[in-house]
This record gives sequence, structure tokens and C-alpha cells, in this order.
Amino acid sequence: MIWLKNVKTIAQMYKEGLLQAPRQARVKRAPKVELLERISLFQGDITKLRVDAIVNAANKSLLGGGGVDGAIHAAAGPKLLSECRELNGCLTGQSKITRGYDLPAAHVIHTVGPVYSFDSSSGAEAKAEQLASCYKTSLQLALENSLKSIAFPCVSTGIYGYPIEDATHIALGVARDFAESEEGSKLERIIFTIWTQRDKGVYEDLLPLYFPPVVEEEPSDEPTAEAAATPET
Repeated sequence: MIWLKNVKTIAQMYKEGLLQAPRQARVKRAPKVELLERISLFQGDITKLRVDAIVNAANKSLLGGGGVDGAIHAAAGPKLLSECRELNGCLTGQSKITRGYDLPAAHVIHTVGPVYSFDSSSGAEAKAEQLASCYKTSLQLALENSLKSIAFPCVSTGIYGYPIEDATHIALGVARDFAESEEGSKLERIIFTIWTQRDKGVYEDLLPLYFPPVVEEEPSDEPTAEAAATPET
């Protein structure tokens, strides 16, 4: 079991050199130092996290499957499946909440991501909207249930085929907008959980674009206008 206090915030990651400040031209959001204590990147098993809720990348039936879905159901035990049977499935882009049962997490938020097709660019915008809705509805459910911490896997990037970089831009953009909203300020920690080195590299590259550090300007050797205008004594 991994306690929330042992999951590093990105503020700590910047301090320890695990994340690097991006080039200014790449930054997509303005620095906001207070947000850096509320966002985390964790590489490991999401079923081990002791948080208020973990998100399950579920299928429409909500009755279990492969990947993270199967791992969560296995770790939670049969009572999770029993509760999921009562939910009558879930639409793509939507989310539903259950108890966590044998998991360290108190709740599971089940969200159904879109299946991505590489054969055609048609419908790409709709798929992006559905994926964004997965993150938005999950975050909203957390607030509605007075939860303070939530951990996401990479939704739709496994067998559903969503390109990891595109999916990560969506996830981070939604999280940033939600975290700095008045309503979203009630949520104390959002954790992005990754498993593979490939996914880790993508998140390490893109996180600083949406949650950049506050970089202090280096003092300039050039005299200020005020100093330049002051006559020497």
C-alpha cells in the first residue's frame, strides 16, 4: 500500500530535478505555484494507492476486462463486480462511482474512454471530446462525493488505441482547467499514474507545459532606466 503522503507532488519533482522547466515557447498555461502542490506523477500500480478514489479505465459493461480494468477488479474483490452489475453499464465519455472494497482506495470511479481508430481522421474531434469528458466527469464525481484525492490511469491509450501524446495533452488540459477553477480548488490532489517508461517519458515532457514552475528571472548586468538616469556623485 502506498500512502498519499509518499507520492511526490510535481513541486517536489521540480525541486529534485525530476522535472525540467520547459522552453517558454512551448508553455500552454501560465505558472501558478499553488497548483504544483496539488498535482502528482506516479509510476507504479494504481491498485496500491491509498487515496479517496482511483479511476478505472472501464468498458461499457462495467463488468471488468483486461489491463487496468481487470487489475482493479481483481484487487477489489467480487463485491466490486456485484455493485457494478447494479449500475447498468456506462456510456462512452461518462463516469460512475462505486466503493473500493478490498482496494486501499475508498472508491473507484469507472470511466469509459473512446475507442480510437487509426484508419480515418474523421471523428477525431468527437473522440477528443469524449476523452476529455472522461476526465471531467470523473473529477466532478469526486467533488460531488466530497473526495479530496483522485488517481487517474492513462485512459484509452491501451487496447483502445488512443495515441498517448494526444491523450496526455487532453488529460493535462482538463486537469489544469479544473484544478484552478473555484469548484475544483476543493480537490487537494490529482495523481497521474503511469506504468510504462514510454508513458512516463510523455508525461515528464508534457506536464511542465500545463503546470510550469515559477522561474525567477536572473539579475541583469544591464543598468535599469532609473539607475542610468541618476547622475554620478
